[in-house]
Amino acid sequence: MGEGRALDFKHKEVINITNGRKLGFVTDVEACFEDGKINAIVVPGNSRKLGLFNNNDLVIPWSKIKLIGEDVILVEVQQ
Repeated sequence: MGEGRALDFKHKEVINITNGRKLGFVTDVEACFEDGKINAIVVPGNSRKLGLFNNNDLVIPWSKIKLIGEDVILVEVQQ
């Protein structure tokens, strides 16, 4: 499980290092309320970026986060 604060992740751009693709900006996090650790970050799916709503948000587990920078988060996911 990850450490950090949810506010530290909001509005950071997420980039997939597998293909160099920009996935979008963190809109939410999944956390364990018992220990306060972050389990995953959430990036909106393609439909939501276009103003449509459905449940295809990309949930990226903490284990897939490779580097957290000042402005970006690098992840390694297969798409």
